[in-house]
Amino acid sequence: MKKAVHFGAGNIGRGFIGEILNKNDFEVTFVDVNEAIIDELNARHGYTIELANDAHEKIEISAVSGINNAKNPDEVVNAVAQADVVTTAIGPNILPFIAELIAKGIQKRRTDNVDAPLDVIACENMIGGSEFLHEKVDAFLSGEDKNYVSAFVGFPNAAVDRIVPGQHHDDVLYVVVEPFHEWVIDESQLKNTTFKLDGVHYATDLEPFIERKLFSVNSGHATVAYNSAYKGYKTILEGLQHEEILAALKAVQVETRSLLLAKWGSYFTEEDLKAYHETIISRFANPQIIDDVTRVARTPIRKLGYDERFIRPIRELSERGLTYEAHLDVVGKIFAYNDPEDAQSVELQEKLASKNLTELIKELTGLSDEKLLGEIEEVVKKYAK
Repeated sequence: MKKAVHFGAGNIGRGFIGEILNKNDFEVTFVDVNEAIIDELNARHGYTIELANDAHEKIEISAVSGINNAKNPDEVVNAVAQADVVTTAIGPNILPFIAELIAKGIQKRRTDNVDAPLDVIACENMIGGSEFLHEKVDAFLSGEDKNYVSAFVGFPNAAVDRIVPGQHHDDVLYVVVEPFHEWVIDESQLKNTTFKLDGVHYATDLEPFIERKLFSVNSGHATVAYNSAYKGYKTILEGLQHEEILAALKAVQVETRSLLLAKWGSYFTEEDLKAYHETIISRFANPQIIDDVTRVARTPIRKLGYDERFIRPIRELSERGLTYEAHLDVVGKIFAYNDPEDAQSVELQEKLASKNLTELIKELTGLSDEKLLGEIEEVVKKYAK
């Protein structure tokens, strides 16, 4: 069997990336600091995925193991040195913390004279995730290592999409996922062209697909979450039962379509995007998935970032003279989001209470456009509780 090293043994790692790799005859080594999950993977070498549909279909995953990177970093280095592919699903903020281990694995490949090509693929909710990881890995490499990477190691960007709700089971490895999934890899950045993964779409230009996903799924999901939180609803499904919240989602989708068509009209038609957005609504409204608003709305400060799911579309819609009123409305509700169990929500509310609002908006969004700053300030005041 081919060997894969996957950083992140959480629900996305096991319930999406691990499934695809397993179906493609890979032996998957999961790397994580969650001792209970790693120990169970090593005890059983398999786990069960349940699809969130009426049939509750079960998928059995085998040929898996785990390494606790906090306790056994050398094992991780050796695994990377022997891998046919390396993937991640750990969250954008955690990527810098695994960079040194990947770098050491690459160094070992070089010193062991491994000339088999390797691709390192960050499967994260971010634009340019693999390139970002490459930058972090590069900081730990010598000039000789960098020459080796140039010849043998690729960092192809990827877009991934599958809803995995928050969940708890007696079996720590059991995971429930929605039936829909999409994994797109930029094949122009691949180093290893000896295989392609079944169940993965390969594109020569990934950016249109990443933006379609980020601005449609991530922005849409957050739209439902923050509108639901503002109205006091606890789950995404509950929120979507209400006309006002569904209308807010559809309004964001209309603006998203106008931006995607303006930027990527040669890739997508309006009909394509309408169908894609209707599918997204049905996914969010899947009665088999009870997804907590707090899970989707968590880390509000990150979601207000300059290149994140609301500020970036607002910037780019504004630049093109297109409307962004629906996106702006959600930004106001992000600022109003108050979850005492979410550290970023607590921090955001503390900053709102203690800082000048205009300066805070600049700090969180990275914006300098006076018109946009003024509009955001107005909508923040509108929804302040």
